Amino acid sequence: METNINANVGTSLETTHTLDFSDRLYKVAIAFIAVLGVAAAGYVFYQFGALSQNAPHEINVSGEGKAYIKPDIAMVSFGVHTQKMKSQDAVNNNNEIMNAVIKSMKDLGIDGKDIQTTLYSLNPVYDYPRILYPAGSDGSGKMSAPSYVSGGRVFSGYSLDQQISVKIRDFDKISDILDKATLNGANTVGNLQFTIDNPEKVMAEARAKAIEQAKEKLKNIAKQSGLKVGKLVNISEGYNNYPRPMYAEAGGIIKDSGSVAPTIETGQQEVNSTVTLTYQVK
Repeated sequence: METNINANVGTSLETTHTLDFSDRLYKVAIAFIAVLGVAAAGYVFYQFGALSQNAPHEINVSGEGKAYIKPDIAMVSFGVHTQKMKSQDAVNNNNEIMNAVIKSMKDLGIDGKDIQTTLYSLNPVYDYPRILYPAGSDGSGKMSAPSYVSGGRVFSGYSLDQQISVKIRDFDKISDILDKATLNGANTVGNLQFTIDNPEKVMAEARAKAIEQAKEKLKNIAKQSGLKVGKLVNISEGYNNYPRPMYAEAGGIIKDSGSVAPTIETGQQEVNSTVTLTYQVK
């Protein structure tokens, strides 16, 4: 009788211990899952907050505009090349000719501020002559051909190159200026180019046309899609063909100072502007 009582008590204690352990493990698992859920939700909200909030609420529209203008400035360079045995003779001769060229420019109405010296270079000159050895016999009765050999470096004097750049504002005087410069001793003419004194004027015209086209495009998009557009928040622009100098075919060495001056055609320049407008979407 006593033995049976002890056995029943032992079984009862063992069963109670097992139920307590299972309940505790279940609660721990539930808590762990809840923590993971909270962490995952926090990560999702963080990623959402990191997304650009403006991208879905803005619209970009682009427009292009073209403007045309005739150049109002001509640039041309005149040069004088002189070579003498003495450096001082080269300087004196070159300066005399260039002074006459500059005076002729001013006599034609060119302002002194539009004449600029761009090159003044004095250098010694050396030649490398070849010595001729006449034909002769090679000892077998046959005649050898004449031959040349280098005679070494020989000093030949000094050369002076001086160059000026002239800005011409009155295009009716271009031909006269070219003619007078060569008549007074300029033996090189080059880099004739046409440009715009104030490029912002034509750039502003192209920009205005680009903005107008972009606004018209936005108006059509809003009308067709029902989109409600807010205020302008950004504008950017670029130029596909920024005003650049245009070079004419006038240059080289003037061999005949009495030649007829060429007729110069200036043409026109085209400037393309691209504008992008960014608007808020309501």
